[in-house]
Amino acid sequence: MTEAALLGPAEVRELAARLGIRPTKSLGQNFVHDPNTIRRIVKAAELSAHEPVLEVGPGLGSLSLGILAVSGHLTAVEIDPVLAAELPVTVAAQAPDLVGSLTVVVADALNMGPLPEPAPTALVANLPYNVSVPVLLHLLNTMPSLDHGLVMVQLEVADRLVAPPGSKVYGVPSAKLAWYGAARRVGTVPRTVFWPVPNVESGLVRFRRQAFPDRPDVPREAVFAVIDAAFSQRRKMLRSALASWAGSPARAEAILDRAGVDPTARGETIDIEGFVRVAAARD
Repeated sequence: MTEAALLGPAEVRELAARLGIRPTKSLGQNFVHDPNTIRRIVKAAELSAHEPVLEVGPGLGSLSLGILAVSGHLTAVEIDPVLAAELPVTVAAQAPDLVGSLTVVVADALNMGPLPEPAPTALVANLPYNVSVPVLLHLLNTMPSLDHGLVMVQLEVADRLVAPPGSKVYGVPSAKLAWYGAARRVGTVPRTVFWPVPNVESGLVRFRRQAFPDRPDVPREAVFAVIDAAFSQRRKMLRSALASWAGSPARAEAILDRAGVDPTARGETIDIEGFVRVAAARD
């Protein structure tokens, strides 16, 4: 990755001004303008040589250039048609040898159809703050080719995504991401490397999909319904929190007993395997 291939503060602002782009909160647009941060993100993603990568929300292309320098192919999904149209132009100007390895798709990541080949095996993205968790979970659900990845999200969201059972911030995002595999926080990103400067710090979360051969064969939707119910009333014991889901408190307690889960426990103490057992134990 060369210095000339990456965008600095002056290039980011000049590009935005030329396009008439004013970053909007509604789209969660905060553009990284620090080459060293881009290098750090790409390194932390642990991409294999020539690996096809998916980026959601490439914006002005700062991270895209860094990914292209080490990946086999980049599929960039951008909701803003102006930014999407400009991304190949930016890559051609900054790294002309890499423009052939770029595919740009104009779409909302939460509603997009099948992507063109090659199927991405890694996700590397600065996800929009306002939809980061839904986008990450949706992509893992709809794109089985995604084996691993690294996302940059708001710091408190990063902490929730990787929180273990028993943590004060363990909740729905933590449990649902654990359904797919293992995740951990691998760094923080200061707000000063963004334009405009956000009000919060960011965190880097690396994840890897895992197979669970001993896990009961229960549909994801059934497990996620248990998780949603368990955390809908965090302070209640599971036999009460799951009453509506099960049909009654007594039925919830019977299901929990069959699953080997303490009915007096609270959702924040149950790991993903416990939620799977509860879903499997329902009549």
